[in-house]
Amino acid sequence: MLSFERGSGDRPALSRCVGTVGLDFGVTYWSARPLLTEARFLPAPFDDLFSAEAADDLISQRALRTPFMRMAIEGSVLSPSKYTAGGGFGAEIGDQVSSEKVLAEFAGGATIVLQGLHRTWPPLIDFTRALVAEIGHPIQVNAYITPASSRGFDPHYDVHDVFVLQIAGEKRWRIHEPVHEAPLRDQPWSDHRAAVESRAEGEPFIDEVLRPGDALYLPRGWIHSAEALGGTSIHLTIGVAAYTRADVAEALLARLGDTEALRTSLPFGADFSDVEQLLPIVETVAEELRAMLAAAPDDRAAAVRRAHDVSAALTRRFSGATRPEPVSPIATVDAIAALGGWSVVRWRGSLRATVSSDRDSVRIAVSGRTVVLPREAAPAIERLHEGTAVAVDELPGLDVDSALVVVRRLLREAIVVPA
Repeated sequence: MLSFERGSGDRPALSRCVGTVGLDFGVTYWSARPLLTEARFLPAPFDDLFSAEAADDLISQRALRTPFMRMAIEGSVLSPSKYTAGGGFGAEIGDQVSSEKVLAEFAGGATIVLQGLHRTWPPLIDFTRALVAEIGHPIQVNAYITPASSRGFDPHYDVHDVFVLQIAGEKRWRIHEPVHEAPLRDQPWSDHRAAVESRAEGEPFIDEVLRPGDALYLPRGWIHSAEALGGTSIHLTIGVAAYTRADVAEALLARLGDTEALRTSLPFGADFSDVEQLLPIVETVAEELRAMLAAAPDDRAAAVRRAHDVSAALTRRFSGATRPEPVSPIATVDAIAALGGWSVVRWRGSLRATVSSDRDSVRIAVSGRTVVLPREAAPAIERLHEGTAVAVDELPGLDVDSALVVVRRLLREAIVVPA
């Protein structure tokens, strides 16, 4: 088992998963090789993030619905009807988690999977937002609660990177090297089922027991299975949907319509089953693609334009896949009503936006919409965009009355929040 000294480095959320190796994690381990770290070499245990009591609370008190929970036993996913039911008078929706049914299946050896905890459990909502900011890729969090000596899923690989945080009990993990390196989202393990099963029968790359507070990192594609030992085992799986070079290529190819040669129709009467007929067309299109993407080594302007195109495309995708800090609608409306020069506000946490100015206005592009304000508000917007809290009457470039108008608008647009 690999060991590292305590320490948080400059990425405190990541360091909770990997220890001080977080300082060079992106170079040595990211998307390349597994990392298993003992609890004694991590900054803190995970009790504040999740627990058995938290799982029982979600199952019994929060009226969870599918797909926020599923169950599996010995590699087979159970039908939702096995663990859901209607909620009774006033809550007749039929796919709510039934604590009685869950008890029966769990006692019979089924694994509980609580999905989307980055949306449903406050400590993990906050932790996930911090981890996204440090890693730069979308993240989801699931919990796996496995009864003693049970295995939830057969050996498989994931199409996303994962951090495993052992919360309670012990679980034996068997890790095997990939049969399909760095799979994309549309390349699931079932496409390589025979190869995965064969590789899983061989000598593991890692065969270790995770105990409370231990952590494991697995790049996508690494084959794994886990078995609970002794009592109930609980672990968090933090899934990282890493963007890839294929995503960059996809963003570049989205500009195909800008090239006239690529907009032309294929020959009249084309026979798409005739490979010989298609071959010269494919070669021509490939050449046109190369011409579209090619830029002279000194043509920095063209390279910058392409980088802007890719940035805009990936930012839109990222904004759709992640959530900024939640806002409190009632508290925000009350804050707007009571707003004064003494009021303190800040940029909404993890809200990604592009701020730009021209001669007449300042524009805030965020989440598929653009908020336009007068040009004189630009220094105040830039000050807020820095992220630190500021009193309304301290915003630069505006008198107090104008600052109040700007901040009211930004509060209503969920761009800033009361500090």
